[in-house]
This record gives sequence, C-alpha cells and structure tokens, in this order.
Amino acid sequence: MLAQEIIRVKRDGGALDEAQIGAFVTGLVDGGWSEGQAAALAMAIFLKGLSTPETVALTRAMTHSGSVMDWAAQDLGGPILDKHSTGGVGDKVSLMLAPMLAACGACVPMISGRGLGHTGGTLDKMDSIPGYQTAPSNALLRTAVRGAGCAIVGQTADLAPADRRLYAIRDVTATVESIPLITASILSKKLAAGLQGLVLDVKTGNGAFAASTEMAQALAQSLVSVANGAGLPTRALITDMNQVLGHSCGNALEVWEALEFLSGTRRDPRLLDVTVALGAELLALGHLATDIDDGQARMLRVLEDGSALERFARMVAALGGPADFVERPGHYLVPAPASCPVPAPRDGWISHVATRDIGLLVIELGGGRHQATDRVDHRVGFSDMRAIGTPVRAGDPLAVVHAADAAAAQHAAVQLARCISVSDAPADVGMPLTQRVAMG
Repeated sequence: MLAQEIIRVKRDGGALDEAQIGAFVTGLVDGGWSEGQAAALAMAIFLKGLSTPETVALTRAMTHSGSVMDWAAQDLGGPILDKHSTGGVGDKVSLMLAPMLAACGACVPMISGRGLGHTGGTLDKMDSIPGYQTAPSNALLRTAVRGAGCAIVGQTADLAPADRRLYAIRDVTATVESIPLITASILSKKLAAGLQGLVLDVKTGNGAFAASTEMAQALAQSLVSVANGAGLPTRALITDMNQVLGHSCGNALEVWEALEFLSGTRRDPRLLDVTVALGAELLALGHLATDIDDGQARMLRVLEDGSALERFARMVAALGGPADFVERPGHYLVPAPASCPVPAPRDGWISHVATRDIGLLVIELGGGRHQATDRVDHRVGFSDMRAIGTPVRAGDPLAVVHAADAAAAQHAAVQLARCISVSDAPADVGMPLTQRVAMG
C-alpha cells in the first residue's frame, strides 16, 4: 500500500480505513515511511481531521505497535486503573492520587511523562527522589505494582513505539495541536498499559494547553469517545488551570507538598478537591465504590488513616528509592542554595495569576528543559504561593523563590511579581474547580 496514496486520501478530505491506518503505523515502526511522508500525513490530519472511527483505529494500531501489558497472571486482586492529565503548572495530583487509589484497593501502573512546554512533568518530580527508577524494566514495574499497589513510571521502549516516532515528527512540524492526534497519542500508551479504567483530567485556563473551556470540552469528549470505542472505560473531568495548583511549583518542592498532603501536615483545598474528585470517579468506575459520594469518602478515609502515605513509601522503596524517604525527606530532597520572598506591592486581594508565565519562569530557573538534552535542577521553583482571592497587605510574601544562586533568585522574584495581580476588591474566582464531562 503506497504511502503517497494514503496521504492523498486524507489530503483530499477522505476517510482512511483500518488497513490504510495500519499501514501508516507499521511504517512508523519499521521505517517503511520516511520522515517526510509521516509529516505529510500528520499535516493532512491536522488540516482535515479524523472521524471518531478513524481516531479509534489509529489509537488501536498505535497501541499494538509494541507490547501490551497483561496483568491477568499477576492475580493482583483489584482493578487496573490510571489517570491522565493534559498538563498544568504545579500539577502534582498523580503523586497523591496513585497511592490513595492503591490504599483503596486499586492497582495503578501510572505511565507518566516529563515536562512539555511550560507544564511540569510527573517523572521530573519523581526524579527528585534519589535512586527512584522512573524507567524500570517490565519485571520491576510488575513487582512494584504487586507490592505497593502503584508505580509512577515512564513509557518503556516497547510501549506504543509508533506514538514515540509520530510525536517527535509532530513536535517539529507544527502539528501538535490536533485533537485526534493528541487523543491517539494519550490513549495508545494507556491502552498498552493494560488498563481497565481511566479518568482524564483535562485542564483549561491560562496555564493549560486548552485555554478555552470550549476547546477543553472538545478534547475531553474526543478522549472519552475514543477510549470507550477502543474498549477502555473512561470518564473525564475538566479542571481549572487559571492559577498554580497547590502552593508550589518545581520538582522537589512539589514532592515536599505531596508528602505534606499525604501526611496531613498541610493540604491545599483546591488540590484536595481535584485529587478526591478524580479518585472518586476511578473508584466508581472500578467498582471499588458504589457511587461518586462513596468514592470521595473512601479517598478521604485513606488520607486520614495514613494508609495512602504508607503506599507512597512502599512505592518509592520498591522502585529503588530510600526505604526511609517518608520519615526523612529533608535528608534526601536537597534545598536550593538561594531563596527570597516576593513581596506584595500594596494592600488588596490577589486577583489574577499569569500561570503559563510562571511555568516558563520555573524552566528559566533550570527546573525544566529548553531542549530534550538539558539537565533539570530539581531544587528550584516557587513555594508558598497565595491563591486567587487571598487578601494581602503591602510587603506580605506572595510566594518564595528557590534558585541556584542569589542573582537568579532576585531576577525570578521580579519576574514572578509581574505574574501576580493585586486588586482593590476580591476577584471573581471564575469557572468551577471541576466540571464533569457528559458521557452521552
């Protein structure tokens, strides 16, 4: 089947059948399609789109382009569940959600990613923990899930390899922002992980890929329709990303916040709401809760009784991290050499946060990558960030900067101050924190 003929069909607005899509995916893996041919089809899809059946076919083909995990032989005793976020700033939900679900009886092989653009990456956060293996063998992944109930790890080399090549091509050909291609990319990896249930956290706001609620709705509906069409029971929530989620952003700082959250030392109310809402959906989907209300109660219970924190500790140890990490995080999470507060310019209320710009500031401090080969400084970022609607007095700290040296800290403090607006009156908080996507 000629690549150029498949490209022509989509270029002219036609529908691709399963054989044509299968030939494309096979060509991605075995090199039968050149970079130019793959880029041409990606652009044709970007411009002409894919129907739901086409997107389902592409997702299935990419899922089976490598190995697909089968957990049946493990006899794990619980449903295989996972969550995916479309990305945000300060989004450390996965760090708490995975062990909370495990404590509720789920098995969570959470395939995560690194930072992309202005958004932080879950794997970069876990790399803050000395010894923790974010790229384990399949055997170690199975052992961790069996022993701890959860494992936050990265995509293995043989998991959806077609997606890895296609994403690299899309990244340099201005074809990233295609809902069908985003959908197939996300779901092929999740299906290859052998899941039995998935919840999607689709972020919207000035710190999200989907800046408008309308785009977030379209992406969420595409993901849910295709996932269910491919045989993976899936639900989605649209959640607010018009400010940093939680009170910190930066890799080690977010691990600290996750530990405070799980231990009950300090819990940001917005972060708690999102985490519990996502977990309740999954528990209901996996028949570990009778309904959403029961799921929320179960999620809160494992926080209060300490079992979620214990699962986190077991996961860290199982994947090569320190056995006493939860008891002595200060011994392992090295602080940044320099820090300084960001003072409020005047009395008032925090009314607006330029969330995307804050994510870019973390990268500028060294907490993310300009290029794939860049080293990440896990120590840097921002902590103690005030939420929208918080009253402040002149000189009160809006946040604390953590940087590699004093000059970088002072520069970031000036830039961060420009990202946070203080008004004379309380601001409208905007959209609800979470919106459930209709399944019909």
